[in-house]
Amino acid sequence: MPEIPQWASEALSGVYDPCCREKGISVVEMGLVRSVEVRDGRARVELLLTSGWCPFAARVLSEVRERIEEQPDVREAEVEIVWDEVWTTERLSPRADRLLRFLPDPAQVPDKAAYIARRERR
Repeated sequence: MPEIPQWASEALSGVYDPCCREKGISVVEMGLVRSVEVRDGRARVELLLTSGWCPFAARVLSEVRERIEEQPDVREAEVEIVWDEVWTTERLSPRADRLLRFLPDPAQVPDKAAYIARRERR
């Protein structure tokens, strides 16, 4: 994953996918922010969606744009959903992964006790 500038991570840390707001998981922690680039005061933000059918995509796009445009040295921002990469749970921050507790298909876990012990140590 490309590095997201610290200022952008901080600015977007209060933007939530509505499905994760109650757990306090931001779009940054979800791994939805693919890139942020600024040239001559114009920011370009690329976002992934967890699902192509997200009914809240427009709201998230607007919030991301607003937060980026509030930053010094940014006059305007373009936020785009990219479709050439699929979001996967590997993009989750460790905290988001713990809070969401995604579990694999049971058939994929040959030693269930070891898997549970490893998850609990995280």
